[in-house]
Amino acid sequence: MPSLFRFLVFVGIIAGIVYGSMFALTVFVEPNEREMSVKIPAKKLNPQQQ
Repeated sequence: MPSLFRFLVFVGIIAGIVYGSMFALTVFVEPNEREMSVKIPAKKLNPQQQ
């Protein structure tokens, strides 16, 4: 039983670290906005019907 308790504590600590790091990323990191352009081939815009 002590090994199970130790394992659960270890998993809980790891989950807390992961949750804390994700929370820190959402609070402290701001995404950069920029324009984006995608070239679409003419064949996909006007497919020829057969």
